[in-house]
Amino acid sequence: MSIFNYITIASTILLTLLILVQTRGASLGAGLGGAGEVNTTRRGTDKTIFQITIITAIVFALSLILGIIVK
Repeated sequence: MSIFNYITIASTILLTLLILVQTRGASLGAGLGGAGEVNTTRRGTDKTIFQITIITAIVFALSLILGIIVK
């Protein structure tokens, strides 16, 4: 296994956790899209988690592409 495989696995797990943390509301229905709230401004920790999620998604995509090219 190359280093890109390990980076892909780690970024997949981290990306999944970050997406699950971003759910709004306290109920399970809110996490599955059942909440009718519209929040457009991200502040504080929510904004930081959102930005880390974007960076992790970019790392994930790059590790997949580079893993295919190097192979």
